[in-house]
Amino acid sequence: MKIIKDPVHGYVEAEPLALRLLDSEVVQRLRHVTQLGFANLVYPGANHTRFEHSLGTMHLAALMSGELGLDDGETQLVTTAALLHDIGHGPFSHVTEPVMKEFTGRCHHQIDRLVCEGAIAGILEEEGLDPAEVCAVVAGKHRLASIIHGSLDVDRMDYLMRDAHYTGVPYGTVDAHRLIRSTIFTESGIALHEGGINAAESLLIARTLMRPAVYFHHVSRIATSMFVHALREEVLNVPGTDAHELMRMDDAACMERLKHSPHGITRDLARRVYARDLYKRALYIGEDRVNAAALRQELGPAREREIAREIAGAAGVTEDSVLVDIPRLPGALSMEVRVRNSHAMVEIEEVSPLINTLNDTRRQQWRLGIYTVEEHRNTVEQAATEVLRVKRATKQDKLVVT
Repeated sequence: MKIIKDPVHGYVEAEPLALRLLDSEVVQRLRHVTQLGFANLVYPGANHTRFEHSLGTMHLAALMSGELGLDDGETQLVTTAALLHDIGHGPFSHVTEPVMKEFTGRCHHQIDRLVCEGAIAGILEEEGLDPAEVCAVVAGKHRLASIIHGSLDVDRMDYLMRDAHYTGVPYGTVDAHRLIRSTIFTESGIALHEGGINAAESLLIARTLMRPAVYFHHVSRIATSMFVHALREEVLNVPGTDAHELMRMDDAACMERLKHSPHGITRDLARRVYARDLYKRALYIGEDRVNAAALRQELGPAREREIAREIAGAAGVTEDSVLVDIPRLPGALSMEVRVRNSHAMVEIEEVSPLINTLNDTRRQQWRLGIYTVEEHRNTVEQAATEVLRVKRATKQDKLVVT
C-alpha cells in the first residue's frame, strides 16, 4: 500500500492493484487532461486534472464501500471502477464529448475498449477481476453502479469539492463524509438515513450554484464552442484525420495538432483559444426569450452549425465568424434516492421541498448563446434575433449581454 497526499481529501490510500493501474498508460494520460476544460481562462487556478479526480473518487468509493458493508471483492470492484471511470474522456474532458459522440458514436462512460483489451485487462484478470464487470459499473449497468454513477455518487462529491477548491468558488462545499455515513444500500440502490437529508440538499445546492459560476460560465462556453468548431473542421476537412485518434490525445497534443493544422479555419480558431482571443456574445438569452419550438428538438454540433450558417447569411458575414451554443435544457433535478425515516422508505422529494425551488433556478440559469467577432456583434445580434424569432429583450437581458 502507498499513501498519496491529496489537497482535497488529505491522505489517499492506494492498494497494490490501484498502484499497478495508476502506472498504466491510459491512467497516466489523465495527468494531462484537465478536469474543467477551458475554465482556467476564467479561474487561473483551475488546472487540476482527471488523474487527481480519479484518485479522489477512488478514495470516496472506498469509504462508501466500507459504510455499506461491502465485502472485499465488491469493494475492490467498486474502487477499481472509480479509479478507471474517466479514462474514456477525450482532450479537455467534456469539451470534446459532443465531437466524440458525433464521429465515434461513443461517450466517455464506454470504456470497454480500453479496459477489456491490452495492459488493463491483463492487470485486472491477474487480480481476479472481470474487466467486463468493471465496465458495467462505470456504465451504470451493475447493481453497485449507483456508488459512482448515481444521484449521490462519489464521483459527483469529489468533483464538486475539487472544482471549488481549485477555482476558489465557495459554492461547491459538500459534506461528503456526512453523506457517506448516511447512506444505506437497498435493492433499488443507494438510500439515505433521515439524518442525511441536509447533507444531500447541500450537494444539490452546490450543483446548482456551480453551474453558472463555473460549468456554464460564458467565457468557458465561448472557448468550448470555438474549439469544438475547430475540431469538427479538422475531422471533416483534413484528409486522413481519425476522430478516434484525436479523442485519445491529451490536451497539449490536441491543441498543438489543431494550432498547426493545414486547414485555415481550424488553425485560426485553435490559436485564438490558445491566446484567449475569444469571440464575444452577440446574443445571450434565457429560455423565456427563446422560441419554444427550437428547444424541443435534440440539438448537436451539426445542427448548431446549420443555424450558425443561416444567421451568418442573414448578417452578411462569413459562416465561421458565427457560433451557436444551445445547451440541452436542464431536466428535473431528482436525487433518485429514498429516505429511510422511523416509519418507512419515502421519496426524498416528499421530505425536501427545496428540490422544486432548485429545479426552477436551474431553468432560469439556462442560456442560449450566439458568439461572433467583436466587429460583427450588432449585426449578428440583429440577424440571430430574426432567425431564431427571439422575443423582445428585457432590461435584465441587456445588462447580461453588455
